[in-house]
Amino acid sequence: MSNRETKTDVILIGAGIMSATLGTLLKELVPDWKIAVFEKLSKAGEESSNEWNNAGTGHAALCELNYTTEKPDGSVDISKAININEQFQVSMQFWSYLVNSKLIHNPQEFIMPLPHMSLVQGEQNVTFLKKRFEALSNNPLFQGMEFSDDPEKLMEWIPLIMQDRTANEPIAATKIDSGTDVNFGSLTRMLFDHLESQNVDINYKQSVQDIKRTSDGLWELKVRNLDSGIIERHTAKFVFIGGGGGSLHLLQKSGIPEGKHMGGFPVSGIFMVCKNPDVVAQHHAKVYGKAKVGAPPMSVPHLDTRFIDNQKSLLFGPFAGFSPKFLKTGSLFDLVTSVKPDNLLTMLSAGAKNMSLTNYLVQQVMLSKEKRMEELREFIPSAKSEDWDFVIAGQRVQVIKDTEAGGKGTLQFGTEVVSAADGSIAALLGASPGASTAVHVMLEVITKCFPEHVKEWEPKMKEMIPSYGVSLMENPELLHEIHTLTAQTLGLSEKKPAFS
Repeated sequence: MSNRETKTDVILIGAGIMSATLGTLLKELVPDWKIAVFEKLSKAGEESSNEWNNAGTGHAALCELNYTTEKPDGSVDISKAININEQFQVSMQFWSYLVNSKLIHNPQEFIMPLPHMSLVQGEQNVTFLKKRFEALSNNPLFQGMEFSDDPEKLMEWIPLIMQDRTANEPIAATKIDSGTDVNFGSLTRMLFDHLESQNVDINYKQSVQDIKRTSDGLWELKVRNLDSGIIERHTAKFVFIGGGGGSLHLLQKSGIPEGKHMGGFPVSGIFMVCKNPDVVAQHHAKVYGKAKVGAPPMSVPHLDTRFIDNQKSLLFGPFAGFSPKFLKTGSLFDLVTSVKPDNLLTMLSAGAKNMSLTNYLVQQVMLSKEKRMEELREFIPSAKSEDWDFVIAGQRVQVIKDTEAGGKGTLQFGTEVVSAADGSIAALLGASPGASTAVHVMLEVITKCFPEHVKEWEPKMKEMIPSYGVSLMENPELLHEIHTLTAQTLGLSEKKPAFS
């Protein structure tokens, strides 16, 4: 064991998009703070942030039907869609600030303009989509959205999906051109390159084994070098646990009361990928359908154009899978070792409540390639097996907690920040919409954990994010101005030529 000990202001655990975002924000707000990062893999952005481990959707609720629900009176509740859209606008503003300040370059390497569409079949679903369109299109955040149930118009929009379609049931779609495809892996690597240039101490192949509070109120981390096996101790005033699925175990080790009675349930994802240029050239959009009855929200089927490594490809999925690992590179004992005396009842209650989810996951795991092709053919009737391969996506650990609304052992499909009462440590748990709302979520961490600094930091916050503290929906002129400027800075104003 090494005797080396270091003291720093901030420690970030995990080199994904969340730590990258928080580190970049803090470096702009307080450049003289010392920041250290510990990542167990050999480079940044290799787990959930990696471009092949997520769908790359800039989640702004433009096409995701699960963010809008039908109320008992038949009207459509768009409040969640508004929140998520505003949060994505915050990310876009921050990325624009970084480009304009020359802190990162070549935005086309991480973000591309791409229409976002919702597609439904059946009379009831078409009626719902039209109501959803009417509710959203009256809102300035969703300006420019179109609706059509005309097969000829749909053939213009989505030829690959519409050709050879023989079903007679009604079909409809909405389309909005201001959607995006985001390469979060590329963005994460850009941000860590920038942080490294700002003298942030980034340590790869370092696994955090333990976290405990010292007598003087600091946090001490026991960190193992995975190459040498040497263990070192590092202390900090503030710790952020941004280790994706690995965050729950580290939160439990911290012992803070806010982390008690919480658990996690891992769901893995599988996408089908097509790189045949003849097929890829026929589709240019992210098209989201409707989740099947009993399927969890993160299993909404979608057919996506992706821009990765200067190549255009198509992804379809996700198909859910199950592994007890909390990370792709995790342990088969992750789920079992996350069960503690304080969350045992919570976990058991969740198991009892979610038998339908368990059954769904079992069915998904058992699907053959041909069965998956049958689901794909609901989107692309002419799809050929030889054009499509599989890619295993990241592990998503859904939060399980006791809530007033859902009772004991409620499965939360979302992103959640858990922080100590004194703000000295925070952890990010959960999944979608995740990376798209990273800037909003990290601002929440800053507000919760550094309340004494927020007032002095506010002018800089507003410089980085012009809408900081303001509702864009209620300020359409500011929304238009920001939308125009961010689109210009990030290269989203005009369509790029398609990659070969």
